Amino acid sequence: MESMQAGLYDVVTLFDGTGFEGWTHKDGSAVGWDLADGVMTVKPGTGNIVSVETYRDCFLHVEFRCPEMPDATGQHKGNSGVYVQGRYEIQVLDSSGWEVPGLGDCGAIYNQHAPLVNPCKPGGEWQSYDIIFRAPRFDDAGEMIDDGRLTVFLNGVLIHNNVEMQGITGGPLDDRVAEPGPLMLQDHRDLVSYRNVWLVHLPEEGSSEYEPR
Repeated sequence: MESMQAGLYDVVTLFDGTGFEGWTHKDGSAVGWDLADGVMTVKPGTGNIVSVETYRDCFLHVEFRCPEMPDATGQHKGNSGVYVQGRYEIQVLDSSGWEVPGLGDCGAIYNQHAPLVNPCKPGGEWQSYDIIFRAPRFDDAGEMIDDGRLTVFLNGVLIHNNVEMQGITGGPLDDRVAEPGPLMLQDHRDLVSYRNVWLVHLPEEGSSEYEPR
């Protein structure tokens, strides 16, 4: 991503650790999550937060840390979610050590696509998602001709390879899939933390022209 940061694309910083500018709760109220040492952490019961910035096709980077919860199991073990466009959840969970990840484990596109492999780190360690999102496509009559698509890397390892969505996932911000949407981070009542969140708006198609040079 160094070339992007050098100006090939414009990087939009969503969270740099200094404050909650550019974020609200999904009802528009001020963010009630905790902020300390450049990190934002879910304050259980305050609700999901959304970015003011909206997007269609994008490259998205998110770093997260699940809490250490040695006595918890399953969906109670550091649960949160990264909702691309507020509509497509990529699960956040401490799934470290599970040989075959499933539809609800870390990295899953929730209840639609299980990760190809499980590179999840233990609770207490920082992890990263790098996500390439291709928004749904529509014809001139407004009919969807191609649902959204996701390519996802967890900790630098490919876990979804251009998978096609099967509609929105559970708990979305809305269902207006033809419109741009924000990033939404989920309050699932666990103390999951986030830092260094940014995106790059991507062009939806390249040129169809060719001029020899």
